Amino acid sequence: MIATRRLMITALLAAGLEGAACHGRVNPRSKVSGLDLDRLARDFPALAARALPGRFTLAVMSLGEPGVWSADEAGLYPLQDLAALPIAAAALAEVDAGRLTLNERVPIRLVDLSPPPSRINRRFPLAGHAETLELPVVDLIALATQEGDATAADAVLHRIGGPGAITTWLREHKVGDLRIDRYQREIQVEMRGMASFRDDWKDPTPWAAARASIAPQAREAAMARYLRDPRDTTTAPAMLNLTQRIADGGLLSRPSAALLLRLISTRRGDLLAQGLPADAALAHLAGNTDTDLGYTAAAGDIGLITLADGRRLAVAALLSGSTASAAQRGGLFADAARLAISALT
Repeated sequence: MIATRRLMITALLAAGLEGAACHGRVNPRSKVSGLDLDRLARDFPALAARALPGRFTLAVMSLGEPGVWSADEAGLYPLQDLAALPIAAAALAEVDAGRLTLNERVPIRLVDLSPPPSRINRRFPLAGHAETLELPVVDLIALATQEGDATAADAVLHRIGGPGAITTWLREHKVGDLRIDRYQREIQVEMRGMASFRDDWKDPTPWAAARASIAPQAREAAMARYLRDPRDTTTAPAMLNLTQRIADGGLLSRPSAALLLRLISTRRGDLLAQGLPADAALAHLAGNTDTDLGYTAAAGDIGLITLADGRRLAVAALLSGSTASAAQRGGLFADAARLAISALT
C-alpha cells in the first residue's frame, strides 16, 4: 500500500514540477578557474539517479577563485528549515541598521507557537499565571538556526515585518530566486492537509496524532500541492549567493556576519557533514521534513567548507520528493560533499 501511495504522489508531481534537473548546466561565472567543471558534470548524474523518484540538485562555488557550477540553475526546491538562514540574516541587517537589538526581548504567547519540535513550546504552560514568554532576539536566532525551532523562526520573522518584508529585503540586495511567503505555522499544516495550527498541537505526540487523523489520500494530495507550490522555495544557486555574501561581508556588518557564521559553525546533522575529511571545518544549516507514508517532502543542506590546506568552498544540496530512507538520504548528501571537494582545483 505504501509503494502504491508513493507512485501516486510521484505521478501527481510529474505533471507540475518546474525545473527538472539539467545535469551540468553552469552559469556565466563557471568559466572562472577554481573548479573542475568536467568532473562535476560527469559525476553528478549518478547522484541524481540515486535520488529518483525524488529530485536532487547541487551547486558548488570555490571561494578562492570564484568558479561556480550548478546542476540546475532554475529548479525550485522547498526551503523548510533552510528559511532560518535568510530570516536570521535579515534580522541581523536590522540590528546593523539600528532598528533592532540583539538583546531586545520578543514576546511569545501560547497562540504564537508553531509546530514542534521546539524548545520554546516545551516552556508552555508558563509558571504561575504568566501568559507571555519573552526571549532575546539573539536566543531566538540561535534556536532557529541551530535547532530548526519553528516557533523561534516565526517569532523573528514576525518581529522584522513578516514574509513580505524579508522577501523585499532579499530583492533589494540582489538575492533572487529565494522567497519567504508564509510562517512555518502555516506551511506545516498546509503541506499535510491539516486545519490551522492549534496550540494544543504544540508537543510532538498530539501533533503526530493530529496529522495521522487526516486521511492518507488527503495527505498525499496536500503533499503534491506543496511540492508544486513556488512559495517558500529557493534554487541552489540562490542559496550559494546568499551564503557567500554573508561570508564575504556583502550583506552584513563584520560583527553580524561573524555571529551568524559562529551560530552555524557546528558538525550538527548527518548530511554534508558526513562527507567531509575529519580535519575540515564546516559552517552549515541543514534540515528535513519528517517522513510520512514513506515519503520525505524536503531535505537540504547549505554550507561553507574550509579544508585543512586553506581551500574554501560553498555547497548547496537540495532534495525534494524523496522515498529514500534516512540512511540513504544521508549517504546521498555525504557523497555530494565528497564530489564537491574532489572538484576543487
